[in-house]
Amino acid sequence: MNVTPGADAQGTEPAGERTGGCLCGRIRFTIRGLAVFPHTCACRHCQKLGGTPVMWWAGFETVTWTGEGGEPTWYETFKGEAKRGFCPNCGSRLAALDSDIPEIGINVTALDDTSGPDLVPIHASFHDNTVHWLPSTPKSEHSTSG
Repeated sequence: MNVTPGADAQGTEPAGERTGGCLCGRIRFTIRGLAVFPHTCACRHCQKLGGTPVMWWAGFETVTWTGEGGEPTWYETFKGEAKRGFCPNCGSRLAALDSDIPEIGINVTALDDTSGPDLVPIHASFHDNTVHWLPSTPKSEHSTSG
C-alpha cells in the first residue's frame, strides 16, 4: 500500500526517508515525512495484540512496502473500521489502518531507528488502563519536535 505524500500535522514539508521492517526481514518498508500524532496506547486490544503493556504508534502519510514479503497480512480488528498489519512469517506487529485516520499507523518499534524527536509520544491513549508500575506518558497534545 502506498499512501500519498503531503505535509505533516504541523504543516511543514515532509522529512527524509526512514526504513523499518519485521523481525525476520521479509517485510520491509520505507516511510516519508514527519510522524503524525506519535502516542502510546494501553487499550486492552493493543495489550493483547502486542503482548506488552503499551504499544507505540505514529502515523505517516507515505509508506511503501519494499521487502520480498510485500505488504503485511491484515487482520480486521474492528469490522469495517480498523485493520492491523503483521508479518505472517515471524508475527511482528507492523502497522494499522483505521477508517477515521488518513495516515497509516506504524508500530514505532518496527522502525530501524526510533530516535527521531518527532517520534516522542505526545499522547497516551487509554491512560487509565496502563499497568501501575510503568511510568506513563504525560497527558499532552503538543509535539516535542516543533
